[in-house]
Amino acid sequence: MSKAPASKPVKAYVKLEVPAGQAAPGQALGPALGQHGLNMAEFCKAFNDATKNQTPGVPIPVIISAYQDRTFSFVTKTPPASYLLRQAAKTDKGAKEPGREVKATVARSKVREIAELKMKDLNAYDIDQAEKIIAGSARSMGFEVAG
Repeated sequence: MSKAPASKPVKAYVKLEVPAGQAAPGQALGPALGQHGLNMAEFCKAFNDATKNQTPGVPIPVIISAYQDRTFSFVTKTPPASYLLRQAAKTDKGAKEPGREVKATVARSKVREIAELKMKDLNAYDIDQAEKIIAGSARSMGFEVAG
Protein backbone atom coordinates (compact mmCIF):
# COMPACT_ATOMS: atom_id res chain seq x y z
CA MET A 1 0.00 0.00 0.00
CA SER A 2 1.44 3.33 -1.01
CA LYS A 3 1.33 5.69 1.94
CA ALA A 4 0.79 9.31 0.98
CA PRO A 5 1.14 12.39 3.14
CA ALA A 6 -2.08 14.19 3.99
CA SER A 7 -0.95 17.26 2.03
CA LYS A 8 -1.17 15.49 -1.37
CA PRO A 9 -4.16 16.62 -3.42
CA VAL A 10 -6.66 13.80 -3.93
CA LYS A 11 -7.75 13.38 -7.54
CA ALA A 12 -10.52 10.85 -6.87
CA TYR A 13 -11.89 8.20 -4.54
CA VAL A 14 -12.60 4.82 -6.11
CA LYS A 15 -14.88 2.34 -4.33
CA LEU A 16 -14.60 -1.29 -5.39
CA GLU A 17 -15.41 -4.75 -4.10
CA VAL A 18 -12.50 -7.12 -4.74
CA PRO A 19 -12.15 -10.80 -3.73
CA ALA A 20 -9.67 -11.19 -0.86
CA GLY A 21 -6.23 -12.26 -2.04
CA GLN A 22 -7.37 -12.54 -5.66
CA ALA A 23 -6.98 -9.05 -7.09
CA ALA A 24 -5.73 -9.23 -10.67
CA PRO A 25 -5.52 -6.67 -13.46
CA GLY A 26 -8.53 -7.37 -15.61
CA GLN A 27 -12.17 -6.61 -16.32
CA ALA A 28 -13.16 -5.28 -12.89
CA LEU A 29 -10.06 -3.31 -11.95
CA GLY A 30 -8.85 -2.15 -15.36
CA PRO A 31 -11.39 0.58 -16.15
CA ALA A 32 -11.76 1.71 -12.53
CA LEU A 33 -8.05 2.23 -11.87
CA GLY A 34 -6.92 2.99 -15.42
CA GLN A 35 -9.06 6.11 -15.82
CA HIS A 36 -7.18 7.66 -12.88
CA GLY A 37 -3.75 6.60 -14.14
CA LEU A 38 -3.04 4.18 -11.30
CA ASN A 39 -0.65 1.24 -11.58
CA MET A 40 -2.91 -1.82 -11.52
CA ALA A 41 -0.13 -4.33 -10.85
CA GLU A 42 1.08 -2.30 -7.86
CA PHE A 43 -2.46 -2.07 -6.45
CA CYS A 44 -3.07 -5.79 -6.93
CA LYS A 45 0.16 -6.69 -5.15
CA ALA A 46 -0.56 -4.31 -2.24
CA PHE A 47 -4.21 -5.44 -1.93
CA ASN A 48 -3.33 -9.13 -2.03
CA ASP A 49 -0.68 -8.57 0.66
CA ALA A 50 -3.18 -6.68 2.82
CA THR A 51 -5.83 -9.42 2.53
CA LYS A 52 -3.60 -12.50 2.64
CA ASN A 53 -4.83 -13.44 6.15
CA GLN A 54 -8.48 -13.47 5.10
CA THR A 55 -10.39 -16.32 3.48
CA PRO A 56 -9.57 -16.24 -0.26
CA GLY A 57 -12.43 -15.10 -2.46
CA VAL A 58 -14.43 -13.24 0.21
CA PRO A 59 -15.57 -9.92 -1.27
CA ILE A 60 -13.76 -7.03 0.42
CA PRO A 61 -14.95 -3.46 -0.10
CA VAL A 62 -11.99 -1.14 -0.67
CA ILE A 63 -11.80 2.65 -0.93
CA ILE A 64 -8.85 3.82 -3.01
CA SER A 65 -7.61 7.40 -2.77
CA ALA A 66 -6.04 8.35 -6.10
CA TYR A 67 -3.64 11.28 -5.85
CA GLN A 68 -2.63 13.83 -8.50
CA ASP A 69 0.88 12.33 -8.85
CA ARG A 70 -0.62 8.91 -9.76
CA THR A 71 0.09 7.34 -6.38
CA PHE A 72 -2.61 5.84 -4.23
CA SER A 73 -3.55 4.62 -0.78
CA PHE A 74 -6.44 2.39 0.16
CA VAL A 75 -8.57 1.29 3.09
CA THR A 76 -10.20 -2.13 3.28
CA LYS A 77 -13.54 -2.66 4.98
CA THR A 78 -15.23 -5.76 6.40
CA PRO A 79 -17.14 -8.07 4.02
CA PRO A 80 -20.70 -6.95 3.16
CA ALA A 81 -23.42 -7.92 5.64
CA SER A 82 -25.40 -9.59 2.84
CA TYR A 83 -22.46 -11.90 2.07
CA LEU A 84 -21.99 -12.81 5.74
CA LEU A 85 -25.72 -13.42 6.21
CA ARG A 86 -25.86 -15.67 3.13
CA GLN A 87 -22.93 -17.65 4.54
CA ALA A 88 -24.66 -17.97 7.93
CA ALA A 89 -27.92 -19.08 6.28
CA LYS A 90 -26.04 -21.45 3.95
CA THR A 91 -27.79 -20.13 0.85
CA ASP A 92 -26.53 -18.47 -2.31
CA LYS A 93 -29.13 -15.68 -2.52
CA GLY A 94 -31.96 -13.99 -0.68
CA ALA A 95 -35.70 -14.33 -1.21
CA LYS A 96 -37.32 -13.21 -4.46
CA GLU A 97 -40.08 -11.49 -2.50
CA PRO A 98 -38.74 -10.44 0.92
CA GLY A 99 -41.53 -9.89 3.44
CA ARG A 100 -43.78 -12.39 1.68
CA GLU A 101 -41.54 -15.43 1.69
CA VAL A 102 -38.91 -16.68 4.12
CA LYS A 103 -35.87 -18.00 2.27
CA ALA A 104 -33.86 -19.14 5.30
CA THR A 105 -33.44 -18.80 9.04
CA VAL A 106 -30.45 -17.21 10.75
CA ALA A 107 -29.78 -17.73 14.46
CA ARG A 108 -29.61 -14.61 16.61
CA SER A 109 -26.17 -15.73 17.81
CA LYS A 110 -24.93 -15.63 14.19
CA VAL A 111 -26.46 -12.16 13.73
CA ARG A 112 -24.57 -11.02 16.85
CA GLU A 113 -21.29 -12.51 15.52
CA ILE A 114 -21.76 -10.64 12.24
CA ALA A 115 -22.58 -7.42 14.14
CA GLU A 116 -19.40 -7.77 16.21
CA LEU A 117 -17.34 -8.30 13.06
CA LYS A 118 -18.91 -5.33 11.23
CA MET A 119 -19.07 -3.00 14.25
CA LYS A 120 -16.24 -0.75 13.04
CA ASP A 121 -17.98 -0.15 9.69
CA LEU A 122 -21.49 0.37 11.06
CA ASN A 123 -23.06 3.59 12.26
CA ALA A 124 -23.83 2.25 15.75
CA TYR A 125 -22.63 3.13 19.24
CA ASP A 126 -23.05 -0.29 20.84
CA ILE A 127 -23.31 -3.93 19.85
CA ASP A 128 -27.08 -4.09 20.48
CA GLN A 129 -27.74 -1.37 17.90
CA ALA A 130 -25.35 -3.04 15.45
CA GLU A 131 -27.23 -6.30 15.95
CA LYS A 132 -30.51 -4.54 15.08
CA ILE A 133 -28.95 -3.18 11.87
CA ILE A 134 -27.77 -6.65 10.81
CA ALA A 135 -31.14 -8.21 11.76
CA GLY A 136 -32.86 -5.60 9.57
CA SER A 137 -30.56 -6.51 6.69
CA ALA A 138 -31.44 -10.17 7.21
CA ARG A 139 -35.18 -9.40 7.12
CA SER A 140 -34.79 -7.33 3.97
CA MET A 141 -33.14 -10.35 2.32
CA GLY A 142 -36.06 -12.61 3.29
CA PHE A 143 -34.25 -14.31 6.18
CA GLU A 144 -35.95 -14.94 9.50
CA VAL A 145 -33.94 -14.18 12.65
CA ALA A 146 -34.64 -16.93 15.20
CA GLY A 147 -33.67 -17.22 18.83
